[in-house]
Amino acid sequence: MRELPALLATLGPVAPTSPTAAVAPVASAVAAAVPAGAAGYAEQADALAEQYESVTFEQVHAGVRHLLPAAPARVLDVGAGTGRDGAALARLGHTVTAAEPTAELRAHGRRLHADAAVRWTDDALPALPGLSAADERYDLILVCAVWMHLAAAERAAVLPAIAALLAPGGTLLISLRHGPLPAGRRMFDVPAAEPVAQAGAAGLRLVHRGERPDPHGRPGVRWTDLALVGAERPAG
Repeated sequence: MRELPALLATLGPVAPTSPTAAVAPVASAVAAAVPAGAAGYAEQADALAEQYESVTFEQVHAGVRHLLPAAPARVLDVGAGTGRDGAALARLGHTVTAAEPTAELRAHGRRLHADAAVRWTDDALPALPGLSAADERYDLILVCAVWMHLAAAERAAVLPAIAALLAPGGTLLISLRHGPLPAGRRMFDVPAAEPVAQAGAAGLRLVHRGERPDPHGRPGVRWTDLALVGAERPAG
């Protein structure tokens, strides 16, 4: 709280007659914070939306479709982008929450998938603070093309945060990008062995590992798909 006066000073004068006006600039400043892993996405949102939507959910996730729960299931799509995956799952009869920190991508998602019953929320890894504060659990959590944007210290906190959101016996699907990293983007080539090694401490076990080429045909880029399952609820 000692930093609050300095923060208010940087935001300019505030009318003393309105308590609401006094807190609004601070709330706006917090809401405007962009996660480090999402840097640059707002500026490239139009091009990224076209790229994401150029392939289908079925094409990208063909290797793990047999692991999807029967509908209706509660699904969380983390780093949802334009909601391609979440919308496809909603159309299959699942109840879908899409977490995406970039407002421009959320806007594209609402426009492109207006027919799909997807609940959008502004939240991001590594902590997912908004979702973590809610009393909700999910049967399936997707983290597609997100891990690569998290630094090592951030990645260490991800699996415990996600495991806390999984329903008993729920499934976590992770896709990891490997290969050349684009210039000007905060991105890391994460070995699959890392989250696999961290899974046990988070109460998760590996049930599937698969490799696939890049769906966009980028030279040298390939992907690893991991499926992790949470512990069942103890009997009795």
